[in-house]
Formats: sequence, C-alpha cells, structure tokens
Amino acid sequence: MSEAVKIKLSKKDLESDQDVRWCPGCGDYAILATVQRTLASLGVKRENTVFISGIGCSSRFPYYMNTYGFHTIHGRAPAIASGLKITRPELDVWVITGDGDGLSIGGNHMIHALRRNMDLKILLFNNQIYGLTKGQYSPTSQMGTRAPSTPTGSVDHPLNPIALALGAGATFIARAADTDAKLMGKILDEAYRHKGAVFIEMLQNCPVFNDGVWEGVKDDPAGKQIQLVEGKPLVFANGTKGIKLGAGLVPEIVDVVDGNTSELLVHTERGSTLYANLLSQLVQPDFPMPMGVLYRQEKATYEQLANSQVSEAIEKQGQGDLNKLMYSGMVWEVGADGTRH
Repeated sequence: MSEAVKIKLSKKDLESDQDVRWCPGCGDYAILATVQRTLASLGVKRENTVFISGIGCSSRFPYYMNTYGFHTIHGRAPAIASGLKITRPELDVWVITGDGDGLSIGGNHMIHALRRNMDLKILLFNNQIYGLTKGQYSPTSQMGTRAPSTPTGSVDHPLNPIALALGAGATFIARAADTDAKLMGKILDEAYRHKGAVFIEMLQNCPVFNDGVWEGVKDDPAGKQIQLVEGKPLVFANGTKGIKLGAGLVPEIVDVVDGNTSELLVHTERGSTLYANLLSQLVQPDFPMPMGVLYRQEKATYEQLANSQVSEAIEKQGQGDLNKLMYSGMVWEVGADGTRH
C-alpha cells in the first residue's frame, strides 16, 4: 500500500471512458462496481494504482478502471505484476485473473508469486468455467461438468483455490460472492491495507456458460454460508447449526442446542495453517462455505527483502558503474579486419 495522502474520490472517478463489455448478468459487473467504490472510499492515488490481468473475461478489468493497467498474456499476470512491484515498490498493484487463467496455464506463476509473498492483491474470479473461449471446463469445474471439451462430463477432480493459496504461502486469504457487496468491500478494504500476498476467491456467476453454479451458496446464505467473524464460533442456519472438530480431526456439522456453542470451532484469522486448511475443506455440497477472511499472517515481503539486499550491496561496494564493469577482467577489441586485440 502506498503511503498516500487520502484524497476525496467518488466511484465515478475510478470509472474509465470505455464501454463495459461483459454479458448481461455477468458477476464481473458487481465486482467491478465494488472495487471502484472501495478504492474511492480509501482515497487511493490513481496514478499510484495499477491493475494487471491475463486473458479471459475478467481480464478486461484494467480497461474499465481509471488507473494505470496492463492487459497481459495468458496466465502471466502474476509474473509481470511481480516485476513491476519489485522495481516500483511504492505502487499499489492488483492482479485480476480467472480460474482458468490463474490456475491452469498460470498456475505456476500464481504459486510462486504467493510463496514469495509478493505485495500483490490477487483477485481470482471463479465461475468454474472458461467463459471467453466458449465454455470449456476449467480446473475448478465440478466432476461431471458437461461442456464443449467434456461432452460426456468431466472426470477431473476440481482444484480447491483456497487450499492452493494456503499451500503456496499466501499471507492474506479470503472469499466473497459477487452478490455480497458489503462483505466484498470489507475484504477489499482490509486487503488493501495488508502488506504481502493477498489471494481473494470471488464466487462469480457466468450466466451464459455456467449459470447458477453458485446458486445454492448465494441464494441461501444462512444455510449454505458460514460468516467468519474473529473470535466467534463457526455457526450457520441462523445459529442453529455449527461446525465442531470430531475424531481424527474431521469436521462435523452439529445442532446448536439452547445457544450452547462450547464444542464448536472458534474462528481466528491469525490462527494456524492447520486450522485454515480445515476451513478450506468446508465446501459444497457436504458443508456450508466459509465467507470472509480465512487467514492472515504478517511477514516480510519479497520486494522488501530484495531491495534490502540491493541497499546493503551499495552500502558495502558503492554505486555500481556499468561502463567500468564492462571493461573489467578479460576484455578485447575486434578490429575492422576481424582480428582481436
């Protein structure tokens, strides 16, 4: 996060002059609007804000933000964003990607940006389908998904984005739905203030190729979502059900009787990765899905450590001289006749 003086902005100040070109009903509209409202409320400096994307429907995002931005190549947004953040650490760098772009061809770049703890805010739009290329199944598609590339149903086991982020070492991990602007705004606000690798899974609807994929989760927030609150037990269904840890560290759904929550798991964002991984395994259809900030940790970022090394080298050896380096050691000149001297 840049140390900028807060200025007064409106959502309109963050809107570009480009026509937004997503299908009617696409969840990307809601995410875009919430990002614009949140950044306006934070009073960010637009000239210090950069959105970088790969390829996919979500990757049109930089065109619609009145900030700097790069629409890059398939899966490589985290790598390009990493290079920018190292060379310009004062910038706020956001990465926009999808479940195909970020977890398939871009999976390797995603993993290493997270494990290095790059100070990037990565928003992964998960609609469990390739939308831009007309509906092929993606790494997060459920088994049995019928699509042009799997006409008889996918036999792949789906990838769990939250579990991947935890395993790779992200230091701020959260989940929100495109229809919950209030929670999404709160998460974005906290993510902006976090120094380190942010990974936010956005449950997003594709009305053309995978309509209603999150319908159960979003249409029944009381019964299919666990609202994560620091220091509060994991409850849902209006407090009538909860999650406890059973034998063998297996989570179980139990009834909450007379408001007694003593046996339930209590949420803490700064808990162990073991607890966070348990949360990541609470997925439909067997469990309600945790929504909010699942995990956060404070530790040095890659660019802080890298730039510290550079500063130490300059302090010990002085400012470098490229011309002197080029002519040091074994050098020779090639004459016009091709001879070496």
